[in-house]
Amino acid sequence: MGNCLLSIDWDYFIQIQTENWGSYTESKKNLTDLWYKRFFQAKAQGRNIQNSFRLSPEVDTFWEKIKRFFHFGNGTKTYVSDSHSLSYSIAESHGLRTVYLFDSHADLGYGGISSLNFEINCANWLGKLFRDDRIDEANIIYSPFTTEKPEFFRAMNNTFNVRYLSFDDLSSGIDVGAVHICRSGAWTPPWLDERFEQFVKVSGLPYEITDCPERKWNTENISLSEQISYLMA
Repeated sequence: MGNCLLSIDWDYFIQIQTENWGSYTESKKNLTDLWYKRFFQAKAQGRNIQNSFRLSPEVDTFWEKIKRFFHFGNGTKTYVSDSHSLSYSIAESHGLRTVYLFDSHADLGYGGISSLNFEINCANWLGKLFRDDRIDEANIIYSPFTTEKPEFFRAMNNTFNVRYLSFDDLSSGIDVGAVHICRSGAWTPPWLDERFEQFVKVSGLPYEITDCPERKWNTENISLSEQISYLMA
């Protein structure tokens, strides 16, 4: 078995043109209803929110690049979920002591070391792995669209073995014990879900889906009462 977890967030590929949203709890409301709210708010301003998002062309070459550096054996397990917090239990259950993370967010915990006192969630799972002595090393490859900087996590960087890398810094032959691909639906729009599904399938890796509910996106024929309900979400 390989000795690292390769964890990939779908938001790594998505550029937000105008909005810069913060942290959200992962709930049905934020996975779907909040996106309709954003749509109608933008529509009231004469904008189509779908024009505010761009999918990076890197999505079409990502797996080809990944397979230059990472080795996937017959025992490599691949998991697909909505929440990135699943990476904690994957690393723990497989005994994987190293993480390679491709993401727009570091997920080390926001608000310093004290943020690791909260329960495991999508924002702190990587920091929790360190604090609970589940991993020895994390390698973060930021999206070109991230608004974060490594210095935002100075306390974690000084406490744990965290490295911030680019593709050019990777070496070949990295053995992978498990792969986690997450959708992060509170941050990634539902109208790109079909492209997400294609991205997962193009990997060529057999995968298991865990708690990644289908999202239906249809802005036609929505009643006024439904619009009001979404706007109050």
